[in-house]
Amino acid sequence: MTVSYTLKVAEARFGGFSGLLLRWRGSIYKLLYKEFLLFGALYAVLSITYRLLLTQEQRYVYAQVARYCNRSADLIPLSFVLGFYVTLVVNRWWSQYTSIPLPDQLMCVISASVHGVDQRGRLLRRTLIRYANLASVLVLRSVSTRVLKRFPTMEHVVDAGFMSQEERKKFESLKSDFNKYWVPCVWFTNLAAQARRDGRIRDDIALCLLLEELNKYRAKCSMLFHYDWISIPLVYTQVVTIAVYSFFALSLVGRQFVEPEAGAAKPQKLLKPGQEPSPALGDPDMYVPLTTLLQFFFYAGWLKVAEQIINPFGEDDDDFETNQLIDRNLQVSLLSVDEMYQNLPPAEKDQYWDEDQPQPPYTVATAAESLRPSFLGSTFNLRMSDDPEQSLQVEASPGSGRPAPAAQTPLLGRFLGVGAPSPAISLRNFGRVRGTPRPPHLLRFRAEEGGDPEAAARIEEETAESGDEALEP
Repeated sequence: MTVSYTLKVAEARFGGFSGLLLRWRGSIYKLLYKEFLLFGALYAVLSITYRLLLTQEQRYVYAQVARYCNRSADLIPLSFVLGFYVTLVVNRWWSQYTSIPLPDQLMCVISASVHGVDQRGRLLRRTLIRYANLASVLVLRSVSTRVLKRFPTMEHVVDAGFMSQEERKKFESLKSDFNKYWVPCVWFTNLAAQARRDGRIRDDIALCLLLEELNKYRAKCSMLFHYDWISIPLVYTQVVTIAVYSFFALSLVGRQFVEPEAGAAKPQKLLKPGQEPSPALGDPDMYVPLTTLLQFFFYAGWLKVAEQIINPFGEDDDDFETNQLIDRNLQVSLLSVDEMYQNLPPAEKDQYWDEDQPQPPYTVATAAESLRPSFLGSTFNLRMSDDPEQSLQVEASPGSGRPAPAAQTPLLGRFLGVGAPSPAISLRNFGRVRGTPRPPHLLRFRAEEGGDPEAAARIEEETAESGDEALEP
């Protein structure tokens, strides 16, 4: 059974996740406690051996080995390797869930496309949706241990009502070395084509829509099968596993308490004349390596998470409930194509028939939400300038005879002067303000575009005059 705690985290509050730490089922404690106890026991054995069983010379050799192992453990890029691997596994896990075939879209199309209230029409609809469910059962038997235990043989599939005896004979008579989960989909297409010839499906568009939905359904069955067939490369899983185990094998020795090196001096800021340096202080003698155990809990737990969800079709606590999915799919699909076919409630006027702005009621617990203004866009909260000149509309059209006022840009005004124009205005207005001659080819281009010839002539005269004024000393 999948462990769901969605309701517990519906609201973010103080200690929201802390209440989940005491759960056992589906927890990291249940998944990791055996490895954790083994690591703690091995650490205790090495610690007792060093403290009670070794001679002074042997302790010195052991201390050298421990320091070497501690330095070597830091050279393993465990966070990078393990983090990338777990990310890959989690993405694969979610993709496998979205590949589980659900008949909801297909059953709606069958109910809308295959017509007939008689016995034949009912038989066609129920058979079509049964073939779709049979395909999902066959592919789930191939990938899920729970489903295989429920339907260990094809006889169990027949007894469950997904397949008749005649269909089983047809199925087993088809010789193939590969998985035959696709056979019911082919039966579906042939039966749909027969229903079209008989007029049960009234046009080719409805038949095309029905087959498109079937192909989407079959594609999910195929993707589910290929996820089971093509695993994450074994070499990657081996690299991650060896990295984790090697890190903690070195940590078993390297994180042990050892006596400080003989002759090592404690660093001193300033020694007085005649003062000898004090001996170096080693790490405190922690009988229980708290930080090392936490590190093991995090890294080994990370690896255990990947181990659990790399194949979510097993029998772990958080694996997919494939048997319940089969029950649900069969029940709702048969209900939609049989009892619900042409079984509609009468069409009535809704209670907001004469209202221009319908407003559903709120309860007392949610009444405060009705007082909040509706969201109209982020710019509606923008505070505009109170200066009325900033709201004046300017005309910068090339064909207009009226010059547009030069818009001022405060930042550019600091560097270019008070009269610095905005870069958004046209080149013509920029030339008028600064007094620079307007290029003749640009004037000819504006005139050739279809502008007013008289306006172009006036611009040329004004440009020439401004140019003469600019040349005067």
